[in-house]
Amino acid sequence: MVYSSSSATSVLQGQGYGSTYLVKFVLYGAVGLVVMRVLARDGVAKVHAITAPLLFVSLALVVAVHIPHVGVSVNGARRWIGPAQLQFQPSELLKLALVLYSATLLARRPGRVNDLKDLARPLLYVVAGALLLVATQPDIGTAMVICFTVGSMLVAAGIPPRRLLMICGFLVGAVLLYAIAKPYARARLTSFINPWAHATTTGFQAVQGQIAIGSGGLLGVGPGQSVQKIFYLPEAQTDFILAVIAEEVGVAGVCGLLFLYGLIAFAGLRAAQKAKSLYSGLIAVGVTVLIVSQALLNTFAVLGLAPLTGVPLPLVSYGSSSMIVTLAAMGLLLNVASGATGHVRSVPVRRGSAADAGGREQARFSDDERAEEDRDRRRRDRGARGAGTRRGAGSAG
Repeated sequence: MVYSSSSATSVLQGQGYGSTYLVKFVLYGAVGLVVMRVLARDGVAKVHAITAPLLFVSLALVVAVHIPHVGVSVNGARRWIGPAQLQFQPSELLKLALVLYSATLLARRPGRVNDLKDLARPLLYVVAGALLLVATQPDIGTAMVICFTVGSMLVAAGIPPRRLLMICGFLVGAVLLYAIAKPYARARLTSFINPWAHATTTGFQAVQGQIAIGSGGLLGVGPGQSVQKIFYLPEAQTDFILAVIAEEVGVAGVCGLLFLYGLIAFAGLRAAQKAKSLYSGLIAVGVTVLIVSQALLNTFAVLGLAPLTGVPLPLVSYGSSSMIVTLAAMGLLLNVASGATGHVRSVPVRRGSAADAGGREQARFSDDERAEEDRDRRRRDRGARGAGTRRGAGSAG
């Protein structure tokens, strides 16, 4: 689908035989698969040591995007860094770094979710700073993905619903204020409400996407036969590749693709449920929601059910940063599913405090596991000694 959505425009623009995007996609995918394989072996145990440096580097790169002659501006957004052939989007790395950082803090002291002040220092402050940096690019889609991902990890850690609603209310208010203050965001919202009224301006992409979906029908017009991909759909190989899929293979193809994302959601949450430590379970939840929320946001935007956000379709859209980081996250998820633990030392809380009330049992999660392993080892040792005694008595007789 990357080749189909990009080949026609590449040929018409004189860029060879139209395989430029396909070749890059395969090369980036190969690098991502190597990273996934490495992390699938023992990634959860190793990433804990590099979580803090990874978060610092990703935040520094996001800041560097705003520096003149360092960050690259494309279509009015400054989200990339590096030369044309090796451009990298730091916000993609930042999303994964925040998952690892949140998992570390919440696993170290799970009871912090019961106290907003304790939760804010430093977790919510760091996440808020990251959201501010990403929103100024502007990249509201990535900011929304970060909110969904961190929010799901807080739910998995046991945050009370009332405190979660307070955080969500604050975020919704901040988004509304941003939309009112920024003409760019306000135009996106108004065109989403009635894209056909802005069909030649801010609603152009949404209208062309809906035309592509309507043209495809149930089974589509056939592979490679899309018309909307030829200069009608801007960035057809990235943000609106789902519209090309809908036009060429129809609603049936889109439903099949969404079913595959559903399998990732089911398998990821099941791996989180069966994880052997709180830390690895939180990583599984974060990675699963990170992938699925991007898929849902992209799908809703193409279908006209949400404002355009610029979020790519994971593992399908063309994009080096998204492909490599997503496959790396999948490697961590595979490692959790295979039984990785990645214990994080729990920090004891004072008895009787607000955090102690709800998180005492979770804070001893890894200690209970080690105690259980010790009991199993003692039972095996007793069994071995008993068997040796019986064999000795038999031979003596």
